[in-house]
Amino acid sequence: MNGKRAVVSLGHEALGYTTLEQWDAVKITARALADLVEAGYQLTITHSNGPQVSMIHKAMTELRRVYIDYTPAPMCVCSAMSQGYVGYDIQNTLRAELLGRGISKAVSTILTQVTVDPYDEAFYEPTKVIGRYMSKEDAEIEVKKGNFVMEEPGKGFRRVVAAPKPIDIVEIDAIRTLADAGQVVIACGGGGIPVIEQNHALKGASAVIEKDSIAGRLAIDLCAERLIILTGVPYVYQNYGTSEQEPLHTLTTAQAKELIIQGQFEAGTMLPKIEASIAYLDKNPAGSVLIASIETVADAIKGKSGTVITA
Repeated sequence: MNGKRAVVSLGHEALGYTTLEQWDAVKITARALADLVEAGYQLTITHSNGPQVSMIHKAMTELRRVYIDYTPAPMCVCSAMSQGYVGYDIQNTLRAELLGRGISKAVSTILTQVTVDPYDEAFYEPTKVIGRYMSKEDAEIEVKKGNFVMEEPGKGFRRVVAAPKPIDIVEIDAIRTLADAGQVVIACGGGGIPVIEQNHALKGASAVIEKDSIAGRLAIDLCAERLIILTGVPYVYQNYGTSEQEPLHTLTTAQAKELIIQGQFEAGTMLPKIEASIAYLDKNPAGSVLIASIETVADAIKGKSGTVITA
């Protein structure tokens, strides 16, 4: 292994929300990732895929509406497609950025599956909204198929899928082998493809996995010395969005747990990042977590920005 091993979790800001936005966004992201490589980090990268998997799901659904002989792609297939094309953009752009700095380092993407529990409570209370807006008639068809839908007043109905907790990363040995060989590895994109193990076979689940949760799991499995979560804000904040907003430069897991109890972190944004940090540090108390923005990562690794969480 070369350098200090780190797992990097990339949010929506690192990828944009459309194909064209992604081409532009990954150039900025590649520069930030190259800064980490130059600083001596051996990177394993995971990323979000919310807009991407939703776009693919909508496209495949519409294809089925136009060409009746086509079969709509299940969520697990849409997740695999998003891993492929997001990984493709990141690995090629990062490779070019590294070569431009005189660094010859292989960058690989691994199509990654993650096992989940079929009895996870999330399957009974799905929360992740995906896909196109539907009419009431189309929504009723989805319900008859056994899928969940929710209505957004004035806009229509949308599909809702579960977000179960990850159990095991199926391809972890391959990821570890490439990381040990000094490669930059892109894995567990979008949280990984959720699968359920049935008699030694892996069956795709109609779900998505929270990408910060899998980043914490990946950092644990790789015994990473650091988990780096790049998001849209330069710090973790107390009283975020209020007149009393205050950046938190350092946190311990005990302090983070207390702030969770106080309701300081929003469920869909910062809370999963803090929970992933705590889970990682509980298993690897010698490690550390850095939460920062893409724009400030160069300063953050020098201690000039970002929030550092330790056990």
